Amino acid sequence: MDHAKPLPAYLLTRYHGWKATGYADNKSWYRRLATEGQRPRAMVISCCDSRVHVTSIFGADQGEFFIHRNIANLVPPCEPDGQHHGTSAAVEYAVRVLNVAHLIVLGHSSCGGAKGCLEMCKGNAPELEAKDSFVGRWVDILRPKYGEVADIEDEQEQERQFEKHAVMTSLENLMTFPWVNEKVTNGELSLHGLWTDIGEGGLEYFCPETGKFQPV
Repeated sequence: MDHAKPLPAYLLTRYHGWKATGYADNKSWYRRLATEGQRPRAMVISCCDSRVHVTSIFGADQGEFFIHRNIANLVPPCEPDGQHHGTSAAVEYAVRVLNVAHLIVLGHSSCGGAKGCLEMCKGNAPELEAKDSFVGRWVDILRPKYGEVADIEDEQEQERQFEKHAVMTSLENLMTFPWVNEKVTNGELSLHGLWTDIGEGGLEYFCPETGKFQPV
């Protein structure tokens, strides 16, 4: 592995600062986590976007959330076809091994993945249409929802609604996994859909009674 390099200096400085303060002040807690294992109450599926910081939004500590991040916070439908399924594997581990009580899908404003899918659906992103585009084939999961927003004239509102459809798509697809469906039906697991406005710090949740997102 000749291509791997040492960490850049700024990351090393930050690490040593954390080790001397954050870790040193909570050493017993970290050691307890290491020896007793994790028992998170919730799994959060959020976007890879560096601006979305789940633990900060909820003030969570280490060991509290089992977090999986991917482009546009998408969950594919259950497809046990022998291929690599990172998101599906993470969901399986959280639900069947960790026995989380809550499964949260968190979408966000200005989502590049959702916008990319929109542009692809409009015929404006040939690079995403290419068969060898991993991003394009991933956001294909969201493509069927384009019809729900195609007639929205305001571009910003169209993007926001599509971002929220990404959350709803993931919630729908989660129910195609038999062990998720079973636990939800038995009341052992609850699903939650959230969308956060990065600039305003707002948080909305999907209300099944209205079929819409509303402020928490």
